[in-house]
Amino acid sequence: MKSLKSICVALCAALVLSGCNWNNTAKGTAIGAGGGAALGAIVGAIAGNTAIGAVIGTAVGAGAGALIGKKMDKAKKEAEAIQNAQVEEVKDANGLDAVKVTFDSGILFSSGKSTLTATSKTSLQELANVLKNNGDCDVAIQGYTDNQGWKNSTAEQSAQKNKALSLDRAAAVSSYLQSLSVPTSQIKSVDGFGEQNPVASNATAAGQAQNRRVEIYMYASQKMINEANAQAGK
Repeated sequence: MKSLKSICVALCAALVLSGCNWNNTAKGTAIGAGGGAALGAIVGAIAGNTAIGAVIGTAVGAGAGALIGKKMDKAKKEAEAIQNAQVEEVKDANGLDAVKVTFDSGILFSSGKSTLTATSKTSLQELANVLKNNGDCDVAIQGYTDNQGWKNSTAEQSAQKNKALSLDRAAAVSSYLQSLSVPTSQIKSVDGFGEQNPVASNATAAGQAQNRRVEIYMYASQKMINEANAQAGK
C-alpha cells in the first residue's frame, strides 16, 4: 500500500510540475491510466479544487480521460478569448480536467454592490456563448471577497456580510447567464464563500483586489464521462 501511495504521489507531482508542457488531452490520459477517481482525489487536493464536481461512481479509463481532456482543451481555448477573464486549467474532485474562469469583482461590480456593471455584461455574454458551446460541461459559480470590515460592524458581522455579498454576486452572475439562455440545468452550484480561500495576501491593496473575485468552473458532467467511457470502449 505504501508503494502504491508513493507511485500516486509521484504521478501527481509529475502532472503538476509538467503542467506547462502537457495539454489536457495528455494529462487526461495519464489520469485515466492512473486509476481514475482514486488518483484524481490526490491530484484534486494538490490543485485545491476538490469541491468542484461530485465524485463519480465509476472509474475513468485512460482513453476516456484523454477524450475528456480534449474537450476541456477546446473549452479552455474558447474561454481564453473572453474579455477581462483569467483562464486556468484545474482538476475536479475526480482528478479530471476542468477549466476555471476568474473575473475580478472590480470588473463585474461596484464596491460593496452586487449589481452587474455594463462592462461586465459584455464579458459575461462571451462567457455565455462558451458555456452554450460546451453544453456537456457542468458549471459551478463561486463568489469571494477580501477580509475588509464593514463600517460599524464587528469582525464577525463583517465576515457574515462579506459572505452574503459574495453569494449575491455569484447569484447575479448565474441569473444573468441564465437570462442569456445558459440552461439552468447546466449550472450545478452557486456559492458564496466570503473571505475564505484567499488567493493573495489581504495585507496589501493589490492582494485584496485579487481576493475580490467570482470564479466560474467548467467540469465534466456525468453525461460527458459516460459518453467518454462508452466511446473509449470501457
